[in-house]
Amino acid sequence: MKNVSEKDFQDVDMGKYADEYTENGFWVKLRDNVANIGIALIYKALQLYYVAQSPNCPKKVKAGIYAALGYLISPIDLIPDFTPIAGYADDATAIGMALLLAQMYITEDINAQARNKIHDLFGENAVARLEDSNDYHG
Repeated sequence: MKNVSEKDFQDVDMGKYADEYTENGFWVKLRDNVANIGIALIYKALQLYYVAQSPNCPKKVKAGIYAALGYLISPIDLIPDFTPIAGYADDATAIGMALLLAQMYITEDINAQARNKIHDLFGENAVARLEDSNDYHG
């Protein structure tokens, strides 16, 4: 799998991805691609989604969140999503960078909302897989 880092994003216009973000596109991407994206990355994307809904989240942080979520739902990015194994590596990096921006706004309530949405969308087994994963911090 190709390692993707923040350096790979230096020449990417993340602003255009913020313009591509739509709430409907976000939900469709998560629902239709859970097997490829993985529960842990979906959880992180949901954390960002709920942080962006918070009135305590500054506009600059929201812009970074919407850019990362727009990048996730965009079919055109550094590594095409349909590429086996590595297809979501760049998306995970974009989500990770946005999580760094938003980390001080991620509360237990945000984590609970994200877990509850995982349960609503994918069921109790998905929540159990999430909680068993090394990427779960909620």
